[in-house]
Amino acid sequence: MEQTVLITGASSGIGRATAQHLASRGYRLVLCGRRQERLESLQETLQQKTQVHTLSFDVRDKDAVFNAIGSLPAGFSAIDILINNAGNAHGLDPIEQGDLDDWDAMLDINVKGLLYVTKAVLSQMVARKAGHIIHIGSTAGKEVYPAGNVYCASKHAVDAINQGMRIDLNQYGIRVGAVNPGMVETEFSEVRFKGDRERARKVYEGFQPLRPQDVAEIIHFVISRPAHVNIADLVVMATAQASSTIVNKNP
Repeated sequence: MEQTVLITGASSGIGRATAQHLASRGYRLVLCGRRQERLESLQETLQQKTQVHTLSFDVRDKDAVFNAIGSLPAGFSAIDILINNAGNAHGLDPIEQGDLDDWDAMLDINVKGLLYVTKAVLSQMVARKAGHIIHIGSTAGKEVYPAGNVYCASKHAVDAINQGMRIDLNQYGIRVGAVNPGMVETEFSEVRFKGDRERARKVYEGFQPLRPQDVAEIIHFVISRPAHVNIADLVVMATAQASSTIVNKNP
């Protein structure tokens, strides 16, 4: 049976790679993001393989989230799988130097945005007593590192939401799980360092980080398990990474 997958943050990084991977496996896709041009370009490529619909909105905007998801046409409106991928890190400052706007952005996108999108999709899953929700967390939700403070807090919140949601939705047969990657070479560090590409590049020097495609393949594995199997919480890191602060970088 063809399933419909809604992916947030689909215009780049893990979200984009996941869309590409799932399109080649025949999943019907609803791709969400803020950058309409990127979404349209991705749609043009992927609709040669599967049916694709795009929604452009900011997950921080509650009304925009509900209006966009509520506008889905009949062929896309029944969401079987939700992949809550949208998320960002802003700044890498010790707590006493933290920027309030950075804090707001991380909490609004990583926590509240995830909740808004889930709420907009969830009622139909509850009514059908079927569905699968995947949260893209982070190893930052499993440990705290220097100057990670609020970003780590936001991802710890995702970890707690994942656990709480799994408990609450158990009675409806809805599967809930999280994939928590370590260092993945995407635009993540460039966003965190506010466009400083040189600083971002150095984050991934001297070792082989995860690629977005690696995480996309794992997401596909998770959602393609038999109905009685729920992968509740999965952590994946590059071989060279042992923790957030221990990475074997070779000169």
